[in-house]
Amino acid sequence: FKHHFYFIMLSRLSHRAWHRVSRIHTFHHTFPSTSLSATAASLFSTSTTVMDELPERESMEFDVVIVGGGPAGLTSAIKLKQLAQQHDTELEVCVVEKGAEIGSHIMSGNVFNPIALNELIPDWKEQGAPLHQAVTKDELWYLSEGACIPSPFIPSNLRNDGNYIISLSELCRWLGEQAEALDVVVLPGFSASEPLYNAQGNALIGVATSDLGLLKDGSIGPNFERGTAILGRQTILAEGCRGSISEEVMKAFNLRSDCDPQIYGIGLKEVWQVAEDNPHYSPGLVVHGLGYPTPLDVYGGSFIYHGADGQILIGMVIGLEYSNPYLSPYHEFQKLKKHPKISPLLSGGECIGYGARAINEGGYQSVPRLSFPGGVLS
Repeated sequence: FKHHFYFIMLSRLSHRAWHRVSRIHTFHHTFPSTSLSATAASLFSTSTTVMDELPERESMEFDVVIVGGGPAGLTSAIKLKQLAQQHDTELEVCVVEKGAEIGSHIMSGNVFNPIALNELIPDWKEQGAPLHQAVTKDELWYLSEGACIPSPFIPSNLRNDGNYIISLSELCRWLGEQAEALDVVVLPGFSASEPLYNAQGNALIGVATSDLGLLKDGSIGPNFERGTAILGRQTILAEGCRGSISEEVMKAFNLRSDCDPQIYGIGLKEVWQVAEDNPHYSPGLVVHGLGYPTPLDVYGGSFIYHGADGQILIGMVIGLEYSNPYLSPYHEFQKLKKHPKISPLLSGGECIGYGARAINEGGYQSVPRLSFPGGVLS
């Protein structure tokens, strides 16, 4: 969902959007974060009897534990191992990923700037990184219900010279292979469900995976398996937007005390395989759209990325502060696909993938404090 932030900032100038942000800010300061002990007790409360019955967790110890096998987590693991090699030292790094395999929970087809990859793995082309389709052209559309007005100029932050249209899930799978080649321990299929603190409760020491086999009443079932404690000298939380461990740690250490409240959007995306003879398909074309179908008092934008091998990545982002309770982001997306400028591109094609996810929209002023005792947010 790269570049939609430009559209969102334009729409946020409305009085209604500012009023809603102000209300959220007031709510945030009316109910301050609780203490570490109160937070832990409220979020992970289980009956004393059940807790007493649970067997002790088995543990795995590392120097650094990274929660999340997305771009942030994998590149952190690779950089740490590179630094360890440069300083001729041993560093045990573990990546915990809830998906069955690396990349399985990554849904964002995006326009990718390779500047960071150039620094991390300079020979990525020789290593076979899945960056196959370079951007060849940028367009900016203003959509009404029945028409499309192309912009005569492209703002500088929407120009994508030197960038690529990629599948982020494919890139993450490749990054996972690079991490494993550096002896990073990658654990897919492990869902971190609980932060673990030291005896004093003032520092994070790792995470625990989910307990399996509990019955509906919370008691231990016949197939119960205790979750594993994955311990690290430092823990990097790279879960993405609204990560459960990250949210708990932010409350526990009051990391949001000096920033504005976070606000959110939802991004919806589909991957289409277009018809072979579709004259509207243009590999390398990047389109961003304003206007229809979102109402004037709702900020958002759309995108169409013409990827390689006959694939189109189409989607839209809608801010979640809209006041109309009947507005449905999903149905707004369906209306977008029926627009007379867009429907010919999809005609005769097949949707081969789809998904949605929350997106942080608060901007720089909503970034919390990123470090805390025992780890960092990534």
